[in-house]
Amino acid sequence: MSSEPWGRVDEAGTVYVRTADGEQVVGSWQAGSPEEALAYFERKYDGLVVEIGLLERRVKTTDLSAKDATAAIEHIRRQVDEHHVVGDLDALRKRLDKLSGEVEVRREQRKAAKAVQADEARRAKEDLVAEAEQLAASEQWRAAGERLRALVDTWKGLPRLDRKTDDELWHRFSHARSAFSKRRKAHFAALDAQREEARQTKEKLVAEAEALSGSTDWGPTAARYRELMSDWKAAGRAQRESEEDLWNRFRGAQDIFFQARGEVFAERDAEQRENLTRKEELVVEAEKLLPISDLKASRAAFRSINERWEAIGHVPRDARARIEGRMHAVERAIQDAEETEWRRTNPEARARAAGLTGQLQDAVDKLRSQIDAARAAGNNAKADKLSKELEGRQALLDQALKGLQEFGG
Repeated sequence: MSSEPWGRVDEAGTVYVRTADGEQVVGSWQAGSPEEALAYFERKYDGLVVEIGLLERRVKTTDLSAKDATAAIEHIRRQVDEHHVVGDLDALRKRLDKLSGEVEVRREQRKAAKAVQADEARRAKEDLVAEAEQLAASEQWRAAGERLRALVDTWKGLPRLDRKTDDELWHRFSHARSAFSKRRKAHFAALDAQREEARQTKEKLVAEAEALSGSTDWGPTAARYRELMSDWKAAGRAQRESEEDLWNRFRGAQDIFFQARGEVFAERDAEQRENLTRKEELVVEAEKLLPISDLKASRAAFRSINERWEAIGHVPRDARARIEGRMHAVERAIQDAEETEWRRTNPEARARAAGLTGQLQDAVDKLRSQIDAARAAGNNAKADKLSKELEGRQALLDQALKGLQEFGG
């Protein structure tokens, strides 16, 4: 009988392996020597060692799933437990137990990572749903529509959750998109209706504008065109294909009218500028009459100037107030001179002024006597009261004396 540290072969050719639980039958060997038998079964053991080593490296360096790793471990463990090899089977079991522990740790790690991933995916989808529900109320139709499409692509890239949670979130997400699409569809339907109404309104405005294009009633027609333009802006935009054509017709009709009016006005403006030049010459001639020294001659000269002025006609509107103001200033100076002369030579007015002055002088003299008498009697209160009255009468007297001087007396 021959023996080795981990196995032996008996006389009958039965091969045994030593384990912590005692010897276990490996198999029988009849084809050769006991050494050959042990060498054969030891090679099978070495094969298990290699297989376990490969599995250990796969577990450590690849993404081998815990399920597949466990199945591989159990497959090798069955071979070890069947002890059809010769070697340190207990060492193999320890390696397999250790590897099983590592696989279990990896299983828990992956489970935890998967839970974290699922939680992140859930939060990400909840964020997508919240944004979609906010966008559902938006009226930024293009931007919101593009953003919702981008959210769908983002959703597709996220992992699925448990069926119940995923279905609930997707239902909310889908409902938000549908609500937005429904509102957008209703908006553009209403917009189409408004644009059709605008088109019909603008057709009428164009027809009236074209009918007015040949008018020569410049003021009222120009005012009506301004009203038509206001109505045009208030009508809103028609469909794109109609808007440009309608506008070209509307604008073309106005251009015909305003071009014709412009030509007429250009002629009139040239005439009015010539009128202004002539009136400026007359104003300079009139202003040379100032200051008035000879009223009769100035009045006759101004009458001649004014007759020529009236015969000239209109000047440009922006110059009218300036040029007429200068002419009126000369006219007022002549009128003031006439009024002064009339007051100076009017005997009735002079008599009235003299009579009023005499009455005021008598009143002032009387008040002064009364003040002197009151003070002599020691009645200062009465004297003070009469003094205030005297101040008023004296002021009136001074004014009357000044007016009397204008009459030369």
